[in-house]
Amino acid sequence: MLKIITLFLVFMAVLAMFGRLRWPGKGGKGRGGGLPKPRLCPDCGRYNLRGGPCSKCRGNAG
Repeated sequence: MLKIITLFLVFMAVLAMFGRLRWPGKGGKGRGGGLPKPRLCPDCGRYNLRGGPCSKCRGNAG
């Protein structure tokens, strides 16, 4: 039983090391990786996932 637990912990440590080696360029602000910032409507400030006119405030424009 102790051998199984030890092997599991060693396996998890190896996975963590490979994960750090694999993902260093992703998700950083200055590294050019990661997801782009979501678009916001300039009028109401809601998230605009589709782009184009905002579905909530487009009738109130003007």
